[in-house]
Amino acid sequence: MDNAGKPIKNFLEIPYDELEEMNLQAKKKRDTLDQKTQEKEYREYLTKEKRVKAVTLCFSNIEGRLHMLDYDKKFLLESSENLTFDGSSIRGFTAQHESDLRLEVDWTSFLWLPADVFGPGKVIMFANIMNRDKTPYESDFRSLLQIHTKRLKEKQNITAYASAEIEGFVVDGTDAELSYEQNGGFRLISAGGYYHALPLDKLKRFIDASAEAQRAMGFKNEKDHPEVAPSQFELNFSYTEALRAADQMQLYKLVCRQVANNMGMTATFLPKPVANINGSGMHTNFSLAKGGKNIFYQKGGRDELSPLAWDFISRLLNHAPEICLVFSSSVNAYRRLDP
Repeated sequence: MDNAGKPIKNFLEIPYDELEEMNLQAKKKRDTLDQKTQEKEYREYLTKEKRVKAVTLCFSNIEGRLHMLDYDKKFLLESSENLTFDGSSIRGFTAQHESDLRLEVDWTSFLWLPADVFGPGKVIMFANIMNRDKTPYESDFRSLLQIHTKRLKEKQNITAYASAEIEGFVVDGTDAELSYEQNGGFRLISAGGYYHALPLDKLKRFIDASAEAQRAMGFKNEKDHPEVAPSQFELNFSYTEALRAADQMQLYKLVCRQVANNMGMTATFLPKPVANINGSGMHTNFSLAKGGKNIFYQKGGRDELSPLAWDFISRLLNHAPEICLVFSSSVNAYRRLDP
């Protein structure tokens, strides 16, 4: 406070109900406004809204690790066409002698963040990774997904949808991975069990806080609950267009990790963090729609599925080995197959 009793720092803090409405409106814009119009509107908003101090840009590496960097708002608005980073410092990206890569801001991914979780005065967007010549970087799966889904929509009027059911564990202590050896493993916080936790125990309070933050970010929550193993959780949210679903998967993990950290705990999405109990999975649902109609469904078809749906399944299974290289790239993923 200054001598007049006014706060020295006056950064944006939005109540959760208003935040949810703003983020839902942002999602609606993606369906009704083109990319250039959205960029223009958000640039004007950031210019006028003095209480936003920084813009967080996100991108993912080959293994799905989310990387984030905060740009000063004024710098981003002035230099958004020249955002570079060292690709050799990101696992699986460029070699050191050709390290420079570019970030292309996806303004259609604009979201406001809950101030009590991430700090006041911040908004978040995803970025696509580009080569130095501004062509899409071949190891940026988000860019590839955006290209393919856009092509599918433009050429066949088909929209790809997805939703994920992501399981995780909450364990005691912040950055619990660092003390894993010292503690002889992770320390669970709840005996719990499937749909079984006291309303105010640590696990349930974590679930509630994470669900509230996600709802405020426009996730359209469905249900949240303790899972089968002790200290295990799952928070479900509605399906959406495939690119946004991929973004939400990353934001889901980010929210859970930050909420847990704020509460003195660690959220982990390791497939098998604790031996001899259930591991975690990420059940993902896919569908294709044309003219608002689910074209995977066919009344009277085999298991009520259309030939296209069966072809989709067949192609997924055919490429299962390659998919596993990306989706299940760690030894820990296959430890889930053990009891």
